[in-house]
Amino acid sequence: MTYKAIIFDMDGLLVDSETVWHVAERELFELRGYAYTDEVREQIIGLRLDEMFTRLHSIYQFEESPIALLEELIERMLELIPQMVRPQPGALEIIEYVQQHNIPHAIASSSPRSIIDAVVESQGWGDFFTVRCTADDEKAGKPAPDVYLTAARRLGVDPADCLALEDSTTGSRAAVAAGMTCFAVPDVSHSAPEKFRDITPHVFGSLHEVIDRLQAKS
Repeated sequence: MTYKAIIFDMDGLLVDSETVWHVAERELFELRGYAYTDEVREQIIGLRLDEMFTRLHSIYQFEESPIALLEELIERMLELIPQMVRPQPGALEIIEYVQQHNIPHAIASSSPRSIIDAVVESQGWGDFFTVRCTADDEKAGKPAPDVYLTAARRLGVDPADCLALEDSTTGSRAAVAAGMTCFAVPDVSHSAPEKFRDITPHVFGSLHEVIDRLQAKS
């Protein structure tokens, strides 16, 4: 099919920021004496921050306010983004493809607005990504479909006609729940292709492969 809109996840899909989140999260918890293991991290990838800290509180039983920790994590990320975040392979090319074909597009991210804006501006994508949707504005974050449905509504496109691009299983479940076709490009820093087997049949090794598929369908 020809997709009438493309909706992008951001962290791990367009930019390599999941590794930066890992640095910030590890520092936050290890400074407090908690062991931030890969097993713990796997449980929170792709979640909205408030839901992430609810999950982490059940693991660590920390006494500090989750909101205070959330705000501290955001501050750490805002410092690190300009220094460390870079485009994922194929990100610049798929943006160029979307521009050339005049495809309506948006970001639908679990990150808060301040993080989305910081990433977009750090990459010089401000004029391209004018529609930026955050799960913070929704009743529930991914894997609920809310943020994807909002993105489709703001673009004026039926969700069934949208292509969602994701890197995490949590985000992919959200896109599928929204009724969209989901192309998953697993971020190897946290996800393996086989984990998407029961979510979407469309799993790619890179955004370059996604572009090849889109060109073959056009």
